[in-house]
Amino acid sequence: MSAAKQLRECTVAIVGLGLMGGSLALALRGHCKSLLGCDLDQEVLKVAREKDVVDAADANIETILPQADLIVLATPARTILQLLPTISEFLREPAVIMDLGSTKGKILQAMRELPHYLDPVGGHPMCGKEKSGLKNASKDLFIGAPFALSALPRTSARARVLVEEVIQVIGARPLWIESDIHDEWVAATSHLPYLLSVALANATPLEAAPLIGPSFKSATRMAASNPEMMRDIFLTNQDHVFVAIRRFISKLENLERLIKVGDPQQLVNKFESSLNRQRRIFQNSEER
Repeated sequence: MSAAKQLRECTVAIVGLGLMGGSLALALRGHCKSLLGCDLDQEVLKVAREKDVVDAADANIETILPQADLIVLATPARTILQLLPTISEFLREPAVIMDLGSTKGKILQAMRELPHYLDPVGGHPMCGKEKSGLKNASKDLFIGAPFALSALPRTSARARVLVEEVIQVIGARPLWIESDIHDEWVAATSHLPYLLSVALANATPLEAAPLIGPSFKSATRMAASNPEMMRDIFLTNQDHVFVAIRRFISKLENLERLIKVGDPQQLVNKFESSLNRQRRIFQNSEER
C-alpha cells in the first residue's frame, strides 16, 4: 500500500478458510475490491469456490499473497508463527498484515521481524463456535463481538484505520490493547474456562449421564472446541495461563474450606459476593 487505501479499494487475502477466516470472508463480501483465500485443504478450497466465499482460492500462498493489499492470517497461533518468517519471500510490495490468533505476545514479537514495507497489526476477535471449519462459517459471527487489536511501534496510522474499517464492516467492536494485557485477560476469561470445561467433563462419571441438565451442558460446552486450536493457545500463553490456574485453585480451595466448616451464613455470604462480582464483570463488559 504505497498510499492510504480504503477497504473498498483493497484486495484482501485470507490465509486459512476455517471458521474464523471463512466467516471473515463472508462478512467482507461486497465491501472490498476482491477477496482471495488460501488453505491447504483441497476440500475446503472446493467449497470456497463453489459457494463463492472468495473470488479466487489456492493452496499456495506464493500465488495469493502478492496480489493483496491486506493479508489476514486466520490459522491457529503456532501456524501463524510459522508463516510470519516466510511470507516476505513472496511479498515485495507494501501490505498490511493482520492476524486473528487467540494469543498476541509471541505473534507480535514475530511481527517485529517483518520487512519494513509490511505493516503489521495483531488482532483477535472474541467470538466463535464449538463447531469449526468453513461449513460452520457465518457472516454474522462477529456482530457485536469485541475485536482486540494490538499495535507495534512501527504500525502506521493507515494500517490502524484500515483494520478498524474492517471491524466496523463486519459488525464487531474494536478494542486497542497491549499484547501482554490481552494475553493476561484472555487467560482468565477464555483459556481457563476451557480448562475448567475439560476438567469437568473428565471428572464426571459416565453413569451420571441420565441426570445431566442445562447447567452441565453449559459448563462443559467449551470442551467441544477444536483440540488443535486449543493446543496452540496453551503453548503460546503458558505463563498467563499458569497464573490463572493458580488463582482459580486458590478460590476453589477456599470454597472447599467453607463447605467443610459447614456455616450456612458464610456460604450464603460467599455466594452473594460472587453473584455481585459476576454482575460487575458483565456490566464492565457492556460498558466498553
